This record gives sequence, structure tokens and C-alpha cells, in this order.
Amino acid sequence: MRILLADPSRIGLKLMTKMLVDGGHEVLPFTDGAAALECLQGDDGVDVLLTSFEVPNVSGLELCWEARLIANSRHPIYVVAMSSSHDRDRLIEALDSGADDFITKPPVATELFARLRAAERMTRAQHELVRLATIDPLTALPNRRAFFDRAEEACLRSGSGSPLSVVMFDIDHFKRVNDTWGHDAGDLVLKAVAEVIRRHVGSPGRLGGEEFAVLLDGWDLLDAYHEAERLRAAIESTVIDITDTVLRVTVSVGVAEHLRGQSVDQMMKNVDVALYAAKTSGRNRVVAAQSSSAGDHASGVSDVVQTIYLAC
Repeated sequence: MRILLADPSRIGLKLMTKMLVDGGHEVLPFTDGAAALECLQGDDGVDVLLTSFEVPNVSGLELCWEARLIANSRHPIYVVAMSSSHDRDRLIEALDSGADDFITKPPVATELFARLRAAERMTRAQHELVRLATIDPLTALPNRRAFFDRAEEACLRSGSGSPLSVVMFDIDHFKRVNDTWGHDAGDLVLKAVAEVIRRHVGSPGRLGGEEFAVLLDGWDLLDAYHEAERLRAAIESTVIDITDTVLRVTVSVGVAEHLRGQSVDQMMKNVDVALYAAKTSGRNRVVAAQSSSAGDHASGVSDVVQTIYLAC
């Protein structure tokens, strides 16, 4: 496991680091609480925080609290507090501050490794729960909840001046696929489309049914439009093998750029309007929302392309 270790004693830190490395763990050692906190906030690969109470600048209790906030919002972290004191009040304080476990210093190797095995079991279970809550089981793409969480974070970054665009599309005449070849064929189509999305840039998600979206962080509207056109063409050219049938599908695509001050919902409403325009103007095309307003209208960026429904 990847362990962030914080202890004010350089000798103690060196001894515990060697013990953990010899046990097969990766260790990020710190004697300063502020530096440990910076690492904790910036490294999403930390599995365990192992911290003494007496760390300077940012205390061990503060590290426990910050780690718990991260664990509740971003990714699981198992928190173990350490102290040379056997004071029950200190133990209670550590647990109330977000620690999952408590161990006395200097730790006995066998006890420490037993606690870390428990931590590994717990974090593995938490990772699986996060996966089940955020990943679409059919396509293995982030689900609607995970996509909107990412979109909200991206909108906050965009508010500081970095461009952000979103692409939304759905599969044309998808009901016809299910009605003609059955839902198993529909599932194959959804998985094939998801594979195409993975080969392109951006942060994708399945919003539900046959509807997908891709966040393009750092992309303005024009560049996002061209990427959406590449994605549309790639899906159209994909051959999907079904029993005794070769199927091709097309998608209708909307593109919108995040405007300063917009909420996630406003941005997604804009791109939804653009997607609707793509569908009502003939399907199998990309339409971009006007970037000059909050977005009750949509307009095409390029000439209309020929509509192709299904080929088999």
C-alpha cells in the first residue's frame, strides 16, 4: 500500500520507514505536518495515513481530520493515529477527529502489519463500493452521478479562466436496434460506442439509456466542435457484429462551452438544446450551442451533413 507517514522524530521516521518498506509498502515520509498535508491533498494514490499527534505546523489531529474529508469526498484513506501516550482521552480525541485506528509508539512490527492488513481489507471494500456507485456496469464508463461530479469540479476550474466544453450525444434510432435485434444487440451497440469514446480525449460518462457525454477540460467551443465531429465520424465507421448481422449506428451530437458564472445544470441545459437541434435537423450531425448567451438557442458550426440512419 501507499502510506503517508508523519512523525516529528527523524530517527523514528527512518526506522518506521524501513520497517514499512521491508514489509512491501511504499512510504511517503514527513517530519513536517504542513508538507504532509500538501502531499495528502495532492496525491490521490495515498491508501493510508499513519501520523503521530505531535507533528509540527499542522498537528496529527488536523491531518486525521483532513484525511477524513478527502476520504468522504474523493477516495478512501485509512487513518491510523500514533502516540507514545496511552491516554484514553487522546485515543477518543483521535477517533473523533477521523482516525480509523490507533497504535502506540514505537509500534511493534507484527501489530503494525496486522493493522495494515485490516486497513487493506477496508480500503479494498471501500474502493469496490465507490466503483459500484460511480461506474456504469454495462459500459464501464463513469455513470451520471460520477460525470456530474467531475463536471462540477471542472466548472469551478473554468471559473478562473480555463476553457471548458462539453459534448453530449445519443445513438440515433436506438429503439429500432432493440426492437429489431433485441436488447442483447442493444447492449453490444452501447459497449461498442463506449469503446470508441475511450479512444478519444476527454472525461466521458454514460448519462443513461443511449445518451453519453464527454467533458473537454481546457477546450474552447471551436476545438470541441471539431473533436465532436471526429467522434461522430469514428462511431459512424464502427462495425458492430451481431449474430448473422453487421450493424452500424450514427449519433446526434451537441456541443456547448461553459460560460463564466454558469452552473453545471445551466451548461448541461445548453448542450442538451444543441443536441435537440442536431436531432431535429436530421440526425447524424454535430450542432454547437451559441456561446454568446446563456443558451436558449443553438446553431450549427458547419454545413449540414448527410443523415445515415442504420446500415446492416
